[in-house]
This record gives sequence, C-alpha cells and structure tokens, in this order.
Amino acid sequence: MQALIITSHPGPSVAIAALTTLLAAQAAPHGIGPVLTGPALLAGQLSIGWSNDACDAAKDTAAGRPDKPLARGDIGARTVWVAAFAGAAAGLAMALVIGPVTAALYALVVVPGWAYNLGLKSSLWSGVMYLLGFGPLPAYAASTLPGHPAPRAVVTVAAGLLGLGAHFANVLPDLAADKAAGVGGLPQRVAARWGPAAVRTAALVLLLTASVLLLLGATRLWVAVPGLVAAVLLTVASARGTGRVPFLAAIGIAAVDLALFVAGGEALA
Repeated sequence: MQALIITSHPGPSVAIAALTTLLAAQAAPHGIGPVLTGPALLAGQLSIGWSNDACDAAKDTAAGRPDKPLARGDIGARTVWVAAFAGAAAGLAMALVIGPVTAALYALVVVPGWAYNLGLKSSLWSGVMYLLGFGPLPAYAASTLPGHPAPRAVVTVAAGLLGLGAHFANVLPDLAADKAAGVGGLPQRVAARWGPAAVRTAALVLLLTASVLLLLGATRLWVAVPGLVAAVLLTVASARGTGRVPFLAAIGIAAVDLALFVAGGEALA
C-alpha cells in the first residue's frame, strides 16, 4: 500500500484537489457539488500520478532510481496501471453524479495529464498540457453553481499561468538529469537554447504574473496585497539565490498563488 501511495505523487494531487474543493465550497456551499468535486478531482489527479510512474517504469529501473517503488521492485507496473485506470474512472463517475458539465470539465483537466505522461512530456506540447490541466480548474469548481456560469477570464488565465509556471519551476533541480535522459519538454528546450537561467526567469515571470492577476481580481485586498509582496520578495530571493534557493523560492511563489486563490476573495463567476 505504501508503494502505491508513493507512486501516486500524493503531494501535488492532494494540493490541487484541496484547492478545488475550497473554491467549489466558496462558489456553492450547498448541495452535492462541493461534496464530490474534491474527491472526484483527487481520484483523477492520483490516476495521473500513477500513470506517470507506470509510463516511466522502464527508464526509472534502468537508471536505478532509489526513490521510485517501481524501480526498486516494491510494486508491479500492472498494479499501478490498474490503479491509474480505476482512479480515472472513479473520478469520472463522481463528476457525472454532479452533472455532465462537471464531468466534461473533469475530463478536460485529467486528459492533458495523461497525454503528458504518455509522451508529450518530451515535446513542445508539455507546456500546453500544463496550461490545459490548470486553466479549467476554476471552471470545474464553478460548475457546481446553478446554470454552470463560466468563471471570470482573469481567474482562468491566472490558473493557467500558475500551472505553466509550476511546470518550469518543477524541472529546475532536474535539468541536468533530464538532459541525460533525453527529456525534451518545453522547459528543457528553453534550457538547451538559452540556459538554465532562462528556465528560472520564465518560472518567475509566469508565477509573478499569476500573482498580479489574482491581485487585480481580488475582493479582499488585505489578503491579496501582502500575498503579492511576498511573491515579489520570493522573486528577488530566487533571482539572487544559488543552489536550490531559486527552485524553493519559485515553489514558494506557487504556494502563495494557491493561497491567494483560496483566501484572496476572487469571485469565480
């Protein structure tokens, strides 16, 4: 069981599901929607994590990665694939209970993650998959409202930029390993052409832009303004830091943006 949990990438999965649950609860605090929105998305995100490790099992085993249960032989690839398909199906079933619009948006969020794992992670389309995987999250949360209103554009754009910025930030510590393994996603290609500093700069610009958009759409300025200040300070720390500081600072900005989504008072619709 522990190996299965680790292969699901539980940290990001729980964080994204928790964010969406809070957004849905703020948008429509009553009814079945907020109750099932989070569990449905959590199941879908877990399925993405499982499919990621299942797809990379052969490469991770060849590389002898000690942090991967599949590479250590703690769990079989077939078990992980079964969990991945079961998670995706369970999430879709729960989303369908809410309604067809929520189910369609669930698919719009989960399918790019699977497409990324199945091959697009090593293409220029890797960034598009993160945009598509994060951008519809506000719409997914708002779909619990009567009439399924579309979320405000500023919130959708901020969510998409947060996802793309997180994509660039997430690869910062692994650029050398990705180059050796032949991973050629968008951030890796940026690094190959302009150097690792360009990847760091792109991550900071994307995440900071998301922070600014969240400030522009906030109704609780007493939360949004300190959040933007914190994001700016972390940007300075990342730009001036060495070692793992740039990566940790970029992840910190992403965390600030997630907090602003929940606490900043942005009206989804």
